[in-house]
Amino acid sequence: MVTMSSHPHPIPDVPPRPSLLIVDDYPDALDVWGVYLRAEGFTVLTASDGQSAFAEAVREKPDVIIMDLELPGRSGYEVARDLKARPDTCAIPLIAATGYSHVKQLDLARASGFDAVMVKPCDPQSLVAEIRRLLRKPATAPAAATE
Repeated sequence: MVTMSSHPHPIPDVPPRPSLLIVDDYPDALDVWGVYLRAEGFTVLTASDGQSAFAEAVREKPDVIIMDLELPGRSGYEVARDLKARPDTCAIPLIAATGYSHVKQLDLARASGFDAVMVKPCDPQSLVAEIRRLLRKPATAPAAATE
């Protein structure tokens, strides 16, 4: 006799659709990246400014956040620092997608908590490869601050 469980089990060979939050103040960028990344199998959320990006990240806890550095309201640097300071969002991988290519801005992005930096315009396949690399990276708890 075969009994069916009332709890569905995921099929082992089918990965879940990782969720991405894309943050950019340029609507066409959100549209283009959204279409491409959905076609690559991701669930895509979007935000167009720093404040809504922070709120969306806290509410939805996406698997990866791709964020421009210059945003209306709160910069990507500020949002990254605030997300990394929270226990419930500190492990979310952050990718800075920026038009900046100066070492000082890229170093500041990394110091603000970004796990990767991609200079725009970036190759879509390179972005997907970076997202997948970060999704495979084991989550680590942040070190306790000591004074």
